[in-house]
Amino acid sequence: MPTNFDFRQSAQRVLRLELQAIEGLHQTLDEQFTQACQLLFSCQGKVVVIGMGKSGHIGRKMAASFASTGTPAFFVHPGEASHGDLGMISSNDIVIAISNSGESNEILAVLPVIKRWGIPLICMTSRPESTMAKEADIHLCLHVEQEACPLGLAPTSSTTATLVLGDALAVSLLEARGFTPDDFAMSHPGGALGRKLLLRNADIMHQGELLPTVSDKATVSEALLEMSRKGLGMTAILDTQGTLAGIFTDGDLRRILDQQLDIHTTPITKVMTANCITVPAEMLVAQSVKLMQERKINALIVLDKQRHPVGAFNMHDVLKAGVV
Repeated sequence: MPTNFDFRQSAQRVLRLELQAIEGLHQTLDEQFTQACQLLFSCQGKVVVIGMGKSGHIGRKMAASFASTGTPAFFVHPGEASHGDLGMISSNDIVIAISNSGESNEILAVLPVIKRWGIPLICMTSRPESTMAKEADIHLCLHVEQEACPLGLAPTSSTTATLVLGDALAVSLLEARGFTPDDFAMSHPGGALGRKLLLRNADIMHQGELLPTVSDKATVSEALLEMSRKGLGMTAILDTQGTLAGIFTDGDLRRILDQQLDIHTTPITKVMTANCITVPAEMLVAQSVKLMQERKINALIVLDKQRHPVGAFNMHDVLKAGVV
């Protein structure tokens, strides 16, 4: 291994060349891009992305980005397409074919069938004079002055530019569709992202017999017994109509112990927090967590529209749900 090789300088050169490739897209982003977006927006089927080699890897990511942002899409390997996978493509679909040279043999082999079926074809290449560009209904030019590979052989700057242009298509369509965070959540139900976007207070709150409540006629000791039974570190205090009068927490208990009050005779209403922070059941847990962090509290009571407590949860429940 060379001891005097400047890896950092090499990396900086790569970054500079790839940034130049991305900046070059501004000059080639013409009316063809608008037409491609309009065609994809009106697609009645699915967007089928095909590409060979490194273009194929970029194509898989492109199809995944489309699918997760409101444009149904999938990837087909062009080599497999010639051996039966063309059957995955229907007449309502649109094909995006990716090849830097525009002369990929595997893609050229399936173009006659795609054209015969009358399927709209968008090609992404660096050469407007290439066979793929000429066969395309819409050609998106990806001309890159120089690959970041010093040999000029390994696809680097060109694949970066292709990836960025694919993101530009996906995000433009997302904005045109008015795609919302709720829409995004429906295609990302798994993992922390899905939990943050989908999970609501009603999904994690303790309710029914598990909800700690005492009457506003209770003493501190009776409230402590309820807190111990339910294990949330708090209890709701209810008035005679069953509406929320206040909350009593572990923190309140520590404060009254400093005051040396008699927990057996002291009314809970004397030491409770009357104007406590509450949340509705339909609120996202992620929003409730933000509120808890801002107000520096560890538990929340969930109310219905009549201010009746219907549930409660604490930070432990939030952590258990995987929202944070």
